[in-house]
Amino acid sequence: MKTKQTMPLRRGLMGVYATAPEADVHKLIKELNSAFNEFKIENNKREENIKKGVIDALQETTIKNLESRITELQAAVDQANQAMVGMRLVGDGEGKVDAEYSAAFNANLRSGEINAALNKGAAEDGGYLVPTEWDRTLEKRLLILSPMRSLAKVQTTSKPSFTRLFTEHGMSSGWVGETDARPETTTGKFKPFTYNTGEIYVNPSATQQMLDDSEINLESWLLGEIDNEIALQEGKAFLTGDGVNKPTGLLTYIEGNANASKHPYGAIKVVKSGNANEITADALIDLVYALPATYASNAGFVMNRNTLATLRKLKDGQGNYLWQPSLVAGQPSTLLGYKVTELVDMPDVAANTTPVLFGDLAQGYMVLDRVGVRVLRDPYTNKPFVSFYTTKRVGGGLLNPDTMKVLKVAT
Repeated sequence: MKTKQTMPLRRGLMGVYATAPEADVHKLIKELNSAFNEFKIENNKREENIKKGVIDALQETTIKNLESRITELQAAVDQANQAMVGMRLVGDGEGKVDAEYSAAFNANLRSGEINAALNKGAAEDGGYLVPTEWDRTLEKRLLILSPMRSLAKVQTTSKPSFTRLFTEHGMSSGWVGETDARPETTTGKFKPFTYNTGEIYVNPSATQQMLDDSEINLESWLLGEIDNEIALQEGKAFLTGDGVNKPTGLLTYIEGNANASKHPYGAIKVVKSGNANEITADALIDLVYALPATYASNAGFVMNRNTLATLRKLKDGQGNYLWQPSLVAGQPSTLLGYKVTELVDMPDVAANTTPVLFGDLAQGYMVLDRVGVRVLRDPYTNKPFVSFYTTKRVGGGLLNPDTMKVLKVAT
């Protein structure tokens, strides 16, 4: 019996974007494991043929097709898992927190009507805060589209910046007898570290006639216009942003990179792969054990899809594949027993790159959200179009470099 697809699959930041219900997630997982088993059989045959000096073009094509199928299915499962996380963290989006305000907001989108209900969130500069439920829905969709939000610590602030104090390890102690003197010991010092926010904007437009005549849900239309773009820009900035009017990217804090000396605890340390051009199974094992056991329990791998496709072929000394697909809804694929998350903006495997990060990002990186999304309706600037100038203030920076290690492709 064919399972009814109640919600669509579409292409997103990580390929196939799945918002399927849980029953369909189980179906995807079953298909994924079946495809991976086929891949293992064909790849093992391929390795035996290579040892014999035989190259089978048809077999190579079969393996390549299976790899593509596995990648698509795993992306669909990962997106569905992230959707489930978003639902748990910010609710299912059913019902309105403030129905009157939401109705007034929708009327403002359509016709520019301003009334007392809408002014409950008005700012002196003429911008209007969106309804709470709309804001929460956007947050949920960003969690689904931007995996860094589900991995990192998210801190909300009402100020443009956030300062945190870090203790520099300097406290000393001593052993004494019952009547021995207790001289003063040295005390650790605090050093502040400031996280700043930048502003990201989206400015979609529609003609006034479209707004007058349309029977679509304008809130949903506006969300659809902005969520992908914000998630795309956030995802890049959380990894590679230079901190100028945007978050400071995680990769900039790696040893030798632009912000390596900025954090009070120093840079994120690298582990070299031992090979100038590729990653080996031994290199991944070295990376895992370079991380202190304190942070290993909640650690996971972060890499892009191309790197994952490369590592999917690696085996341990007993011939077991290091990568394993998801088996349960809500659980990610694993590498050496640790979860794997795809981030599209991670580097590819190449000489002197850092394509794999391993660690606990919830303790390692902080996303800083300035409270609220703001929408300003502008019917004047670009007639006959009405623009919906939407802004979101967000920042990010390193929390603790000790919770992560990065694999560098180098000898």
